Amino acid sequence: MESIDELRLAFVAGNIDVTSHALHRIVVRNISKQEIMEAGESAIEIEDYPTDKYYPSCLLLGFTDNARPLHLHVSRMDSDGVRLITIYEPNERDWTNGFTKRR
Repeated sequence: MESIDELRLAFVAGNIDVTSHALHRIVVRNISKQEIMEAGESAIEIEDYPTDKYYPSCLLLGFTDNARPLHLHVSRMDSDGVRLITIYEPNERDWTNGFTKRR
């Protein structure tokens, strides 16, 4: 398992494996690669899914340099990279406590 520091380093290095689902979401939600890297660099883990379907995964919260919050659902694989499963901008209707707790 990768630690949060290792996940952050993968984002900074741009070592991101983007699933086709995540790629579609990136386009639809107008999220740039730079924003993904920025959010990943500052990310904190807010939910852990150790028994996820294919690989252990987690939900991260990070902010871009322009303070845009992004949730990044990533696989925590034993490698130098991170697999981005999906990404979205959380909304206050569904999240509280600075986008860290589900309502």
